[in-house]
Amino acid sequence: MSPRTDRPPPSAVTALWGYAAVRAVGLVILAVAAAVAGEDALHRLKGRWDSVWYVRIAEHGYGHEVTLPDGSVHSDLAFFPLLPALERGLSEVARIDAATAGLVVSWAASLAAAWGIYAVGERVAGRRAGVVLAVLWGVYPTAFVQSMAYTETLFTAFAAWSLYAVLRGRWIWAGVLCAGAGLTRPSAAALVAAVGVTALVTAVRERRVPVRMAAGVLLAPLGWLGYVVFVALRRGSATAYFEVQAAWGNSVDGGVALARFVWRNLTGPVPLAGVGLCAALALVGWVVWLCVRQRQPLPVLVYTVGIVVVSLVGAAYFGSRPRLMMPAFPLLLPAAVALARLRDRTVVPVLAGLAAASGAYGAFTLLGAGPP
Repeated sequence: MSPRTDRPPPSAVTALWGYAAVRAVGLVILAVAAAVAGEDALHRLKGRWDSVWYVRIAEHGYGHEVTLPDGSVHSDLAFFPLLPALERGLSEVARIDAATAGLVVSWAASLAAAWGIYAVGERVAGRRAGVVLAVLWGVYPTAFVQSMAYTETLFTAFAAWSLYAVLRGRWIWAGVLCAGAGLTRPSAAALVAAVGVTALVTAVRERRVPVRMAAGVLLAPLGWLGYVVFVALRRGSATAYFEVQAAWGNSVDGGVALARFVWRNLTGPVPLAGVGLCAALALVGWVVWLCVRQRQPLPVLVYTVGIVVVSLVGAAYFGSRPRLMMPAFPLLLPAAVALARLRDRTVVPVLAGLAAASGAYGAFTLLGAGPP
């Protein structure tokens, strides 16, 4: 049923309030669970796992390595520089520690990301769908990472606004924002592809290459390429960045590691786990197909498929893959459009229930021993 037309249309402010509300639910659940368990909830958000590496870079620069018992070496060069640079800058200006600065940057970036997600959703499917899309991103199963001192919110903010700039034909802004994403996470390759492919198709269709379009395409990969070159010069090897990532187990193997992991679970003592993994992968494939059927704009679709592919073809720890896929917010657009057709009295309880479930899963994960 269509929403009533005698009320003002939702806006970016509504989207931001809705997003902030569902993230607040997650934080409250974490705080209560941490208090019951006798843990420090704030430390879980800013002082564990990758956050520790970013803080060390912010405080001391690059150069730290850890040798594991198996002999592999984990270098901090695997982490892109923009978040630690912002942590350092904010800590010096605001006189706070780098870990707290990282949390402030992440939370501020989460609002910028939610706003950008709304803007893309509004452009593609209308204001109401844009609001729901932003809130759905806030209740994603691994949305607890959006409240951590991690790069997901910063990267998604750059990605969403870069896609919005492409949709508006603002090519230079698209390229600059894409370059920012490239200084944040390696998955910016998907965003670079979205900008490049869209520009190519546009140029072929219009039989011309505007100067601004060409400039945007040239700017887009500079962040990612710049860091790869930096690592190469620092290590004295053209392939140094990829070697560093491989040492962390993040080499690209075309999905071989994922296939082996699923097979081991299917043939292991608990085959039901393998069946669940197959079902999850099938769900991802089905949602991608829904995005295609929805005829999402070319840059949005290329970006989404790119993030999904990048998340699945690497040899990374399997448990991190849902988190790596989280910046692919257009995957939620089919559900957002469906929910946007319903009345508020139906949509609000659904989103509230999802917020509670997401918050409970986040608390369980953050208070556990494994990485997100």
